[in-house]
Amino acid sequence: MEDLNNYKEIPSNIILFPDFQKLKDEVEKLRTELSMLLLERDELQYVICKNIETAYMLELGGLEYKAYKAQCAALRLKRKVELIQVKMNRQEKVILSKLEATLDAEFAEYQKKLDKQMEKMNEALERGKAEHLSESDSKELKKMYRKIVKVLHPDIHPQATEAQMQLLDHAMEAYKNGDLATLRVIHEMVGDHTVPEESQDAMRQVTEEKERLTDLLKNVRESIDKIKSEYPYNVKDIMENPEKIAQRKAELEKILAYYKELTAIYKAKVEEMLGGNNGKFDENGKQRTS
Repeated sequence: MEDLNNYKEIPSNIILFPDFQKLKDEVEKLRTELSMLLLERDELQYVICKNIETAYMLELGGLEYKAYKAQCAALRLKRKVELIQVKMNRQEKVILSKLEATLDAEFAEYQKKLDKQMEKMNEALERGKAEHLSESDSKELKKMYRKIVKVLHPDIHPQATEAQMQLLDHAMEAYKNGDLATLRVIHEMVGDHTVPEESQDAMRQVTEEKERLTDLLKNVRESIDKIKSEYPYNVKDIMENPEKIAQRKAELEKILAYYKELTAIYKAKVEEMLGGNNGKFDENGKQRTS
């Protein structure tokens, strides 16, 4: 048996962490994966979904707007018939100005939706006129943005300063707008993230960071799945298929015709109820004042 006294005793103030480098490598892989997922999410939100919505609005948005507008007009007139009938049942005088004010209040949300649809149309028209990046520029844009996200994003680096957050905001805006020049400047400004030196406290920090990043990866994946399940991504298959576009147009034309017919019926009903003296309406189903 060898003499154990020949071995030197390890000083008590030295702590060995044989798995520290492995853990650091795992954290770095998680950061890389998270940066790629954040890029995928942002590309979905700011590029792919915007492109899908632009194509949808330019192809179908105008007709969809007209169909919804016709629906609002028909529903407003239907409600007007109901309110007039209530007044008549109570033998009360029908004051059209008050009636229209009531309808304006009840249909305010419908009007907001119409206004929102109009905003989307205007945005699509503007985006449709914008210049598109070449394939090589687009690749450069994504590569630089992913590096910036990996260095500055608070999900990856919770201790990011206010200045770093502002820089990231500028980078996100540049990415959304395809502003390659601005992104190049920001890309030159950012540096690589440093990992703490080996120590007991560093081991704890890196272990906690691994757990935090793992949870974040799950959350970002869920957010990506959510984006893909909602508008405008959920109309992607329509915009990629001319037959489906034609089918959707036919459906909207049918809806438009139905509500136009319904509007005519309710207009005639209101005229009949008011004795034919107040039967002038605008295209939204509102009573004309002159």
